[in-house]
Amino acid sequence: MAVDPGASPAETKDLSGLTGLCAKPRERLPIRTRSSGVTQSAWRLEVSCDQGTGAIVVAEVSPRESYYRGEGVFLGWTQEELAAVHDALLRRSDEPPFELPQLG
Repeated sequence: MAVDPGASPAETKDLSGLTGLCAKPRERLPIRTRSSGVTQSAWRLEVSCDQGTGAIVVAEVSPRESYYRGEGVFLGWTQEELAAVHDALLRRSDEPPFELPQLG
């Protein structure tokens, strides 16, 4: 499994009713979906907290469409709740995004 080089462990005290959250770096993993006959990739964010452990798996189907699946303490959460926690746990860089200069 490949590790996302841009992600790093994130820690926070309270988020969506969970306390003592600690996230490991995201990992890339192969997945299969019912709608596709090919193997695709997804991101898995493993999380531990005072309430237990779990993970959020994100399958990016297109640039505008992503699906979230909760495991462990996140089992049964809605897509919106999973997306909010996933985004909050990813450490954002203060650096401006990488841009290629336009030539010509």
